Amino acid sequence: MTRTLPAPVADGSDERFGPRLWGLLLVLAGNMLIDALEVSVAVVALPAIGTDLGQPPTVTQWAMTGFAAGFGGLLLFGARVVTLLGRRPVYLAALLAFAAASALSALAHDPWLLLATRLTKGFCAALTAPTGLAIITSTFPEGRPRSRAVSVYTLFGAGGFTAGLLLSGWLTETSWRWAFAFPAPVVLLLFTFGLRLIPGGDDESAPTGDAESAPKGRGAVLDMRLPPRGRDQPPRRRTRTTTARPFGIPSALTLLAALLALVQGITQLPTHHWSDPRAVGPLCAAALLLLAFRQIERRSPHPLLNTGPLRGNPTLIRSALGAACLNGSYLGLLFVLTYQTQTLAGWSPLHTALALLPAAAPPALTALASGRLVATFGAPRLIVAGAACAFAGALLQLRPHAWPLDYPGRMLPTLLLVGAAFVLSFAALNMQAMSRLTPADRLTGSGLYQTAVQLAAVLAVALVAALLAAHAPAPGAGPAAAAAACRPALTLVAALGFLGLLVGLTGLIRTPPSSLHHGE
Repeated sequence: MTRTLPAPVADGSDERFGPRLWGLLLVLAGNMLIDALEVSVAVVALPAIGTDLGQPPTVTQWAMTGFAAGFGGLLLFGARVVTLLGRRPVYLAALLAFAAASALSALAHDPWLLLATRLTKGFCAALTAPTGLAIITSTFPEGRPRSRAVSVYTLFGAGGFTAGLLLSGWLTETSWRWAFAFPAPVVLLLFTFGLRLIPGGDDESAPTGDAESAPKGRGAVLDMRLPPRGRDQPPRRRTRTTTARPFGIPSALTLLAALLALVQGITQLPTHHWSDPRAVGPLCAAALLLLAFRQIERRSPHPLLNTGPLRGNPTLIRSALGAACLNGSYLGLLFVLTYQTQTLAGWSPLHTALALLPAAAPPALTALASGRLVATFGAPRLIVAGAACAFAGALLQLRPHAWPLDYPGRMLPTLLLVGAAFVLSFAALNMQAMSRLTPADRLTGSGLYQTAVQLAAVLAVALVAALLAAHAPAPGAGPAAAAAACRPALTLVAALGFLGLLVGLTGLIRTPPSSLHHGE
């Protein structure tokens, strides 16, 4: 049996990391990178998946939405699981499940098996992404060492999307299955090192009490390490007041089922229309499941969805809505552009990945400067500027144009504007969302914010896929007609961008001038 090393602790006066601290940080940051690249891996591979499995975009979109649904739909449940079972065992188990799901997804010959594995990987990411940061904040000494560790963790997460595009483009040239399989050995390697480096036992800083009572997630900065124990003292008995709390499995499964039924109904409408039970049935099931979720939550003494931080906090609501519009319009746009470049224009996966880099690389390259941008210009101004860039980029795609696809004059400016939107506003939205939360509400508020961001990706991609299918050109139509059929989907993307701009302007108008440099 592998022995668990105690939590690496460094003297706060020494800003250098020891080998074990670096090892722990690389394990956590490496897994964060894998979590982040899972979405972009699917973006470029979607046309190849559809060709191999013989499925239309309304089915292959599950490769993207499945991961986001598992992440966003089970994020609050994942926080409860970590609170009850502890960080170390949950983190390690999630790594193993992620590796197994990666291998199975590469072997899938049925779209529903592919969906199941993508849901599993999304849930694993919901367990590990926030937990990794919580381990960092409770293990690394406060001050510059911890700030440096968080910066490395953030940088790996920001670079994951870009890395996923490049790797997927390269591997899909051979087979899309390699793009889905390659995380498995990497995650198993992280698991092997994590067995020795991830703190556990007395060194694990699992919070006690309600899951909603302590900061968690990307904004958490509390050091919850236990005080040192003398040699003459008996071993501590780990007591958790949370052990009597339910996991909330009925709530989690009901919410996830409602989300999946809603996406299924949306994507069935173009083929079967409102009169067909195959389209109306899933939509009705989604509505009933949401009502059931509401009843389960109301009767539960410990509901998963605690909306307390939303009450009297319009800042959090605006930030979540703005981030949802930004993320939804971004992924919806990439879905359309991938369809245009590969399916219509015949570009290779690697060519498509390289073409999309101007939208993905800038956020990664400027991730460490986001805090200084917010401090200099204020979150409300940056949010409006970013939303304006995203909306302008979507409008560029709506201009009438002749085929073939004009990359330098049309697609490239759009991608640069979208990349600028993320540089300006994504971190600002996150910081603004947390700005008025008390420490006791930060955990729940962060979970609600991240859930909104992920669920927007699910619904936006599903709607875009449905619009592409509903306006598909007649058989034998030329590429120009097929490109024109993309306009309804691009209109939806622009509408999301416009809504994000309106939300940002509302926040700017309602923010006192003296607060513009402090998030709110």
